[in-house]
Amino acid sequence: MVKVIASSVRKGNVLDVDGKLYVVLTAQNFHPGKGTPVTQVDMRRIVDGVKVSERWRTTEQVERAFVEDLNFQFLYEDGEGFHFMNPESYDQVVVDVDTMGDQKAYLQEGMTCVLSIHEGVPLAIELPRHVTLEITETEPVVKGQTASSSYKPAILSNGIRTLVPPHIDAGTRVVIATEDNSYVERAKN
Repeated sequence: MVKVIASSVRKGNVLDVDGKLYVVLTAQNFHPGKGTPVTQVDMRRIVDGVKVSERWRTTEQVERAFVEDLNFQFLYEDGEGFHFMNPESYDQVVVDVDTMGDQKAYLQEGMTCVLSIHEGVPLAIELPRHVTLEITETEPVVKGQTASSSYKPAILSNGIRTLVPPHIDAGTRVVIATEDNSYVERAKN
């Protein structure tokens, strides 16, 4: 176990709170005008999947569990879960649906992800920051819209809804940020 200050806790970290392991889902630092800055953390208990919220002063010490972050390649999904392989050792692990969460929509065959592994068990997954997807459906441009400030709704090939600039049409490949489903740029390839 390693003690770290609460303000350094990030999404995907694994914390040991009262002898139980938790995966951090969100971590936000609040600095009010008066009073003590605090870190608000939403976590999921690894054993049973129960979600809890904690609030610590930003300077408080919390225990981070020793977790190995390794690159794994996504192979396929079946009833058991999501199968990944370590490209160096060819070891395979299965990530369950709860651990995968909403990120499953972005998985593509052969995609390299970072798995956080504690004692051989995958606890959290980190996808690449950007993925390239195709726009399957979008609204036509309304005459008079300015390209700089207005965006229109679009549906990506994985079913996720996002907002894109007016000049983007169905069939266009775009780069999307996996963290917040936002449009980054038109794909270059």
